[in-house]
Amino acid sequence: MKPRITLLTLGVDDIERALVFYRDGLGFPTKGIIGKEFEHGAVAFFDLQPGLKLALWNRDNLAWDTGIPKTAISPTEFSIAHNVNSKEEVDAVMNQAAHAGATIVKSAHDTFYGGYAGYFQDPDGHLWEIAWNPQIPVE
Repeated sequence: MKPRITLLTLGVDDIERALVFYRDGLGFPTKGIIGKEFEHGAVAFFDLQPGLKLALWNRDNLAWDTGIPKTAISPTEFSIAHNVNSKEEVDAVMNQAAHAGATIVKSAHDTFYGGYAGYFQDPDGHLWEIAWNPQIPVE
């Protein structure tokens, strides 16, 4: 297996609400919800960067497709990191997320590695880290 990721799928409870959060609140580009004509098919795709997309799919449909029973949500199982170029940009993204309806779980702060970061949860509890790491330049 080559170490390559092309799609991250987040299971959500309300795809319309999640679409509004990511499209309108965070400004992620999308064509909206597609596949509504198929049972278990409604999904929204967002272009993140070349070769990488984010998908929102109903948790019930993800459970159905995998054959794994839907379980309780645990936000500490997985987080998505969004690196930026400055402390100010961390603060700006955290503020944008809060205004979009995110829950700030850890305000932006200086980190042990010399950077600056904070965490928020989207309306479905998915954990995002917004970070500036001076050792990781962002294009």
